[in-house]
Amino acid sequence: MKLARAIHFDESDQRVFHNPARTGEWCISGGFEFSNWVEADLVGKARQAFANGWMGCETYGRVSCVAITRIEPQERDALVTLLAQHFVDIYGAPSVEAARGTATEEIDQMIDLCADHAPNTLLTVSRALTPAGVRESYRIIEAQQADLMQFAVHGHLDDEPHSH
Repeated sequence: MKLARAIHFDESDQRVFHNPARTGEWCISGGFEFSNWVEADLVGKARQAFANGWMGCETYGRVSCVAITRIEPQERDALVTLLAQHFVDIYGAPSVEAARGTATEEIDQMIDLCADHAPNTLLTVSRALTPAGVRESYRIIEAQQADLMQFAVHGHLDDEPHSH
């Protein structure tokens, strides 16, 4: 079983997200946070969290990039409980037990997203507000491309490679 952890290549997440996720914490999409948002909500750092942020399951902060890695069943179960508690604390779910089903769905959706990819594969998320609601899409950067990505993150994303 695989899930994804927050990864940082530089300090940009510290600047662009109101609450940045901690490096290494387990992450999920967290798109549910935006289910009732409208265009007027999409300003500043909130817009960045909406547009490109994965949600950390400990800090509930956001991160731009996650790396797929193995997760043990007991770790998954602990995350379900943490997320269910978050639904009680933040969204008014009546109890952890009442929220457990929804929390399980969120964690398992991310496990499904990670299932077919090798460890160390990187993922980014892109969200758009549509008339039908929030649309999410994902970019997969295979592990062998990760070294190139690390180089690209430092200001060369738009540059075309030049041959000599």
